[in-house]
Amino acid sequence: MGNLGVYIQVPFCQTKCTYCNFHTGVVSPGRFAPYAAAVCQEIANYRALLKFSGITVSSSINSPTQTVDTVYVGGGTPSLLEPELLTEMLLALRASFACAFTEVTLEADPETIDAEKAAHWAAAGFNRISFGTQSFVDEELRAAGRMHCRDDIYRAVPILRAAGIRNISFDLIAGLPKQTDASWRQSLGEAMALGPEHISIYMMEIDEGSRLGLEVLQSGSRYSAKDIPSEESMAEFYELAQAELKSSGYVQYEISNWAKPGFESRHNLKYWRRDPYLGFGAGAHSFSGAQRWANRHDAAVYVAAISEGMSAIESVDTLTPTLALEEEFFLGLRRLSGIDLTRIEREYSVSLGEKVSELALRGIVEKHGDILRLPADKLSVSTEIILELLRSVQVAA
Repeated sequence: MGNLGVYIQVPFCQTKCTYCNFHTGVVSPGRFAPYAAAVCQEIANYRALLKFSGITVSSSINSPTQTVDTVYVGGGTPSLLEPELLTEMLLALRASFACAFTEVTLEADPETIDAEKAAHWAAAGFNRISFGTQSFVDEELRAAGRMHCRDDIYRAVPILRAAGIRNISFDLIAGLPKQTDASWRQSLGEAMALGPEHISIYMMEIDEGSRLGLEVLQSGSRYSAKDIPSEESMAEFYELAQAELKSSGYVQYEISNWAKPGFESRHNLKYWRRDPYLGFGAGAHSFSGAQRWANRHDAAVYVAAISEGMSAIESVDTLTPTLALEEEFFLGLRRLSGIDLTRIEREYSVSLGEKVSELALRGIVEKHGDILRLPADKLSVSTEIILELLRSVQVAA
């Protein structure tokens, strides 16, 4: 049995970025402490709350020998919270679970970091900071509605290093408004020069869930919607990142993620391997291996429910064999290490040999022994490839 991962959601921000499609909000700092208290209460009572919601509390999430080894506190901007509140959440985990933390990640925006906070984080047990860097070009940051500037990144990194943080990750977005080939090269170059242990590259998403995405879909001009690079340019930015990061010693281990050897995100690997994990906080998701469930997104509703001793879970899905197989492909093939095709054929009673051979001849997939994976130059069209694979499969009931 593998170890358990825990995700804690902090859905608060200083401002809403134009491209953001997450369920986050800008609230008074006075709401931070009640929210943190609710998270701690949910952690303490999680077994009873799961049973109340009809969740099967299986050994994968409730074994006496189950150990929590990774924690990811994301958002939102959890670095806005007072360090003492973040410490209380980790203490609540230690009180309710067997814990042997190897990786404890905190998402942080550069402008929120100072020496006092960083020292508190390190003392509490946070050993990995995931930076919402996004760009090193101030014009792009302003267009996206970010609160930080390039100088904030350069100020924050030495602070974290001085506090003893030896695992830093940068996020960059390919396709921000006003981004050009030259500015993308600048962001990549400056990010690598600062030497983070991990870099994530995300492609700009255009959907109605964000202000910017909706403006683009409606052919508007607000939020610099007319200045978004073309899809072809975004693909070129991604391919440039693949080449530049590889030449700088970063290993791509997942569609959006590169790391120096040994610094792959242990927590996020659990998602792609479909390992069990528990989520706490408003909008947090959990997975037991057989069921997925999610908490209510509205932070005030979440706090009210937990404070009254009620469950905040709003949806529970039991996976069918067909859905589970889809997840095996959509999550597993994100990793460059691929998936064990023999295991999948055995567990789901499917035959993929003929379709895999056809796609391999076309250079769309690679098969090495039992391992099926996507070629590095096909990762940007992974969804289309996976859908083609699944169309040929019929799962036994």
